[in-house]
Amino acid sequence: MEISIENVGGATVVSPQGRLDFAATTEFQEKLQGAIAGGDNPPGAVIVDCAGLSYLSSAGLRAFLIVARAAQSGGIPFLACSLQKAVREVFDVSGFSQLIVAHPDRAAALA
Repeated sequence: MEISIENVGGATVVSPQGRLDFAATTEFQEKLQGAIAGGDNPPGAVIVDCAGLSYLSSAGLRAFLIVARAAQSGGIPFLACSLQKAVREVFDVSGFSQLIVAHPDRAAALA
């Protein structure tokens, strides 16, 4: 899995590419936690752009949940966008669609 991070208009956008399975979960979670911490300047929001995410396992869902709770406790909005069909189905079946706001694309999430 490859993970890119960029700052866009005060928000931190994290873009995973590939499969978020057990093997990739630790790195994904660490990158997201680092994005939330933000050093001296915490982000206005953290957005996970899932356009390149082809698979999401239960371990990946757990990472999403841990980071979403950390963001919430820090008062930082945590959003997802561009969920592919397979990832959207996992979000819907697991109930994560009601826990994490998911926008159809990056522009909507940044708005």
